[in-house]
Amino acid sequence: MTRPSLQHNRRAPGAVAWFRDGDPWIWLTAAAVAASVLMVGGLLLLVAMRGLGHFWPAAVAEVAYTDPATGNTMVVVGQLREREEVSRARLEESGINLPAGTGLVTRHLMKTGNRDVLGLDFRWLPEPFMAAIHYPRDLVVMERREWGDLYGRLVGVKSDGAVVAWGDGAWPVLEERLAGAVALHGRIQAIEKGDIGSINYAMERLRLAARALELEGGQDPAAHAALEQEQARLDEEYAVLREDLGDLYGDIGRDMAVMEVMGGRQVEVPLAKVVRAYRPNAMDTGDKLAMYGARLWEFVSDDPREANTEGGIFPAIFGTVMMVIIMAVLVTPFGVVAAVYLREYAHQGTLTRIIRIAVNNLAGVPSIVYGVFGLGFFVYFLGGRLDELFFPAALPAPTFGTPGIFWASLTLALLTLPVVIVATEEGLARIPRSIREGSLALGATKSETLWRTVLPMASPAMMTGLILAVARAAGEVAPLMLVGVVKLAPSLPMDGNFPFLHLDRKFMHLGFHIYDVGFQSPNVEAARPLVYATALLLVVVILVLNLSAIAIRNRLRERYKSLES
Repeated sequence: MTRPSLQHNRRAPGAVAWFRDGDPWIWLTAAAVAASVLMVGGLLLLVAMRGLGHFWPAAVAEVAYTDPATGNTMVVVGQLREREEVSRARLEESGINLPAGTGLVTRHLMKTGNRDVLGLDFRWLPEPFMAAIHYPRDLVVMERREWGDLYGRLVGVKSDGAVVAWGDGAWPVLEERLAGAVALHGRIQAIEKGDIGSINYAMERLRLAARALELEGGQDPAAHAALEQEQARLDEEYAVLREDLGDLYGDIGRDMAVMEVMGGRQVEVPLAKVVRAYRPNAMDTGDKLAMYGARLWEFVSDDPREANTEGGIFPAIFGTVMMVIIMAVLVTPFGVVAAVYLREYAHQGTLTRIIRIAVNNLAGVPSIVYGVFGLGFFVYFLGGRLDELFFPAALPAPTFGTPGIFWASLTLALLTLPVVIVATEEGLARIPRSIREGSLALGATKSETLWRTVLPMASPAMMTGLILAVARAAGEVAPLMLVGVVKLAPSLPMDGNFPFLHLDRKFMHLGFHIYDVGFQSPNVEAARPLVYATALLLVVVILVLNLSAIAIRNRLRERYKSLES
């Protein structure tokens, strides 16, 4: 009877030691980290599947469907997007009657497109009222610049009202004519946004120059003559471009595609309004991959259209990256200088401790408060004073006295300033005192020691603060809604017009784009995949910015590791 108790006594010290050494907490921490990584990975995978799947050229189906309201049988044409199970009561609320005893019913969400013809982009089809589903190879998808996608069969191609091709031979003709129309549209866009945009910008500068002469007294005939000569030259260039545009619009407006849509109705679609046309049911895997790549590239390189639910998001990508770069340029010197003063020069007394507490508290202030401050102080106060001092010719129209990318970047710099100060202070505190004393003993002054020895060794900590600042600033939306971000910006903050960088312009942002498309779009079902795709792209942009800063930090850390040891 004593042997089991002896074994128990021998095991007890080992179990107690296992707990005493902290091994369970190590395993618990590892499990928590693994669970966090799995959840983050699962979230990103979900976002990627929901977003990137939108660009795949899905098959177009013909569904024999009996309308539960009228009992009429029709053929519904479109793309089956998703399915869900709903209760009988929920369907009856929408006017669909089912037999008694029916439980859960599967219904399918079908994108029927043809909004200008049918009035709806999407419709739910309960499975009990669906019959045969077919995928004919001749069904065509047309992505249009207005009114969304159009589904149907190609009947023929017309040019100037005359039939060019009809029936089975119309598809090759359509591909050829559409390629020409797309090229013409690109030339039109280049002239309107590039050449004519530059002329309009130059004309506005001339108007402001003339207004400035008036404010100064307007007694310089030579200056007025030079302005009039330049205005005449711009008018001539504009007239030539307008004539070229008229010819291009005449050429692009000639061709029409005749389509037979759901219900047997024939409609004429101007090729000038078509982005691309394809037959997904007749495409092989290679063709679909090529189409997928083209649509994905369009998403990241083109301008948005159709209330931001179609097209690309390049202006939002550009605005986000540019705002973060300007914010980093602004916040880094201010944060480093403040940290150096607090750690190296300020007397470590009550006032310094109060300042550090205030800095830490600023990091917890809601971001919308910074937005209100930026709107009131930066935009209205500073911007208004700048307009009065440097841009009186533009008044009463504001130049810097209105939200813009500079004020947005400055507001986010103020928001992330505490992060940079704290990280830099911690880096300065880790520099051994012996290094400072050795530098002073060799004859260096305090400023030389700080500039040549201490700051280079603390640079990895500065980069850490910058990384944290970028990660927070790139995802902020609330303050930007007050100080510069807009739904659609007609011009980028950087272009080929002097002074090239236009800090007074409003801009688009990926975070606000997600909010606008997801919650302000009139077409929720069409916008939902773009919300996922834009969210994934925002994560990628933040990841690239952070990885770039981390790479710089690691190089600095390796460079000064020998000095720290």
